[in-house]
Amino acid sequence: MHPSVHARTTPDKPAIIMAGSGETISYAELDRRSNQVAQLLRARGIGIGDTVAMCLENHPWFFCLAWGFQRAGVHYVGISSRLTAPETAYILADSGAKILFGSAYLAPALDEVATLAPQVPQLRFGLDAEHALAAMPNTPIADERAGADMLYSSGTTGQPKGVKIPLPADPAIDATNVLVQLAMMAYGINADAVYLSPAPLYHAAPLRWSMTVHKIGGTVVVMERFDPEAALAAIEKYKITDSQFVPTHFVRMLKLPEDVRKKYDVSTLKCAIHAAAPCPVPIKQAMIEWWGPVLFEYYAGTEGNGSTFITSAEWLGKPGSVGKALSGILHICDENGDDVPPGTEGQVFFEPTEGMMPFEYHNDPAKTADAKNKHGWSSLGDVGYMDSDGYLFLTDRKSFMIISGGVNIYPQEIENLLITHPKVADAAVIGAPDPDMGERVVAVVQPLDIADATPQLAEELAAYLAPQLSRVKMPRQIDFREQLPRELTGKLYKRLLRDEYKQAYEKAQAGA
Repeated sequence: MHPSVHARTTPDKPAIIMAGSGETISYAELDRRSNQVAQLLRARGIGIGDTVAMCLENHPWFFCLAWGFQRAGVHYVGISSRLTAPETAYILADSGAKILFGSAYLAPALDEVATLAPQVPQLRFGLDAEHALAAMPNTPIADERAGADMLYSSGTTGQPKGVKIPLPADPAIDATNVLVQLAMMAYGINADAVYLSPAPLYHAAPLRWSMTVHKIGGTVVVMERFDPEAALAAIEKYKITDSQFVPTHFVRMLKLPEDVRKKYDVSTLKCAIHAAAPCPVPIKQAMIEWWGPVLFEYYAGTEGNGSTFITSAEWLGKPGSVGKALSGILHICDENGDDVPPGTEGQVFFEPTEGMMPFEYHNDPAKTADAKNKHGWSSLGDVGYMDSDGYLFLTDRKSFMIISGGVNIYPQEIENLLITHPKVADAAVIGAPDPDMGERVVAVVQPLDIADATPQLAEELAAYLAPQLSRVKMPRQIDFREQLPRELTGKLYKRLLRDEYKQAYEKAQAGA
C-alpha cells in the first residue's frame, strides 16, 4: 500500500533514516512531501503518462520525490549521479523528461547538462527545489494515479536504454503488487523491518526494494555512500533486520581486518538479499559462515521478465546456483531458440506467465525484438545451464564472451578466482585484439594496495591461477589499475576497458 496509509496509522514512525547524518523523515512527513511533489508536477503542466527525471546522490528527498511521482501517474527516470553531462543529457532527450530534479551537490555536472538539454527545466535541492515545493499544498492532487519507474540500463555494452513498462493496470495508488507479496512471503519482510540500503537509489533494486519496504510499513536506513566498516556499524546501530547488497560489498567487508569485522554485532540480520552481479562461491561461503544462513539470492533484471530465488540452505546444497524460477518459466536455449537438455550451456530465457507485465526498450524496437526468441520468450543476454532439479547456474553474459583461437572463454570464472586472492580488491577479464588468436585473455586487476602493482604480483597471480584454470583460459597479460570502471550498483563497465585495449591495438597497428 502507499505510505500515505501508514501516515494515518503510524504517522511518527521513521520511514527514512539517513545512516550517516541520522536525519529522519516520518511517514507523516513523507506523505506531506510526496503530496507537494505531485502538486508541483500538476502546477507545471505535467500529467498522467508524462515522464520526469531525478539525478541525485543518496539524498533525504529521494523517496519523497519517488512517492510523489507514484501519486502523479508519471514514468520516472532515476539517473546515475556518476554519469557525465552528455550521458545525462542523452537520457533526458531519449526519455522525453519534462523536468529534472537535481541537487546543488551535483551543480558542476548539472550546469553542463542545462546547456546540453535546455529544453528540460531543473530544480535543485540546496538551491531552489525546497522553496518551490514548500509553496505547494501538502494535500493530495485531484487525479491521483499510480506511476511507474522507467530505469535505464547501465550501458555496460552500449548506449543505455530505458526499460518501459505500462502504468499499473490498477490505477489506485495504494494497490499492492507482486514485489510486496514476494518480500513478505519469500523474504519474511514485515512492518517491523529496519532495512539497510547501502547502494545508490537510482538503481532498480535499491529503489524498488526500499519502496516495497515503505509499502509494507517498515523503516529504510539509507547509506549516503557505501563504506564496508560503516555498513557494519549501521547494522549494529540501527539493529538492521533486512538489507540488500551486491557481491562487491561482500568482498570489501570480507577484506576488512578480522578484528574490525568481529567488532560489530550483526545478529539482528534476518535477511541479506543479494543480486545484480555473480557472487564467487568462496565469497558467498565466507559470508554465510560469518552472518549465518541469512543470505537470499535472486536473479532478475530491470525488465521484470522473470526471476529466480535461492535460500542459504538451498545454496549450500547447490553452491554457485542462483536458484529456481520464481516468476516466469525458465528455459536454456541454443542458438535456434530451442530448449537444451539439463546440464547443457545456453542462453537464459524466461517464458512469461499470466499477469506478468510486458516490457519494451524505449525508442529501440530493434533491441526489444532482439531480446526475444521465436517463442516470444525474453532474455537479459546471460548464458548458463539448468541442472536436472531446475536450479540455474550462470556462466556469464553472452556479450562478455572471449573467442580466442576459436575457443569460447567466459571471463566470470577467471574473475571469480582472481577476487579470492588476498591482494586483489577487484578484477575484470576481457578479450583484447590479437593478430594470431583473434582475441587474447587480459586480466585487469585493482590491487587492495596500489603499491603492490608490480611485475612480481602479476607473476604471483599467474602462479595462483595456473593450477585452477585450463591453459587456454590463462590470462596472457595481467595489468593493474587503481580503480576499475565499476558502477556502485556492482555492474562493471567492461565496454570501456575493451574500447581502451582496442584503440591501443589499432594505434599500434597503424604505427607498425
